[in-house]
Amino acid sequence: MNFSNNGMNLLKRLEGCVKSGDKHIIYDDKTAQPVGTKKPLPDGATIGYGHLIKSGEDFRKGIDEARATELLRHDIVAAERAVRKYVCVPITQNQYDALVIFAYNLGDANFANSTVVKYINDPQFHSDKYPTLKSAWMAWNKSSGREIVGLTRRRIQEWELFNG
Repeated sequence: MNFSNNGMNLLKRLEGCVKSGDKHIIYDDKTAQPVGTKKPLPDGATIGYGHLIKSGEDFRKGIDEARATELLRHDIVAAERAVRKYVCVPITQNQYDALVIFAYNLGDANFANSTVVKYINDPQFHSDKYPTLKSAWMAWNKSSGREIVGLTRRRIQEWELFNG
């Protein structure tokens, strides 16, 4: 199974981007504010749809939509690999897409060890803390122990795709 265009379109909406005209520009991932071209890049400097800029990458002139999509496709490879590795039961295309988006946001280790994966792989699994797959999924809406409204919205949209 491969990540679908439907999944890609949802991921783009969820990740968001910062543009000037038709060019994607560098922004601070924490604040979503553009980073000036003459300023040093902050930790979490990002471009396109959530691509964290790595040492040696230079995007100060901005990038076009095709390049932003190419970076995203490259970045989701690890999430696709995680879903293929840790989900051991048959799933639908929508479920695959939702899980890739979820894994992309959580990272490989968090995804692999999540109650979500346990519920999906074992219909007999039960958690007292998260009594349903949905509650386990929705629990990933916090940062530093605080609920983040944007993460709650994201989890809802992922969940709707998973079930639709």
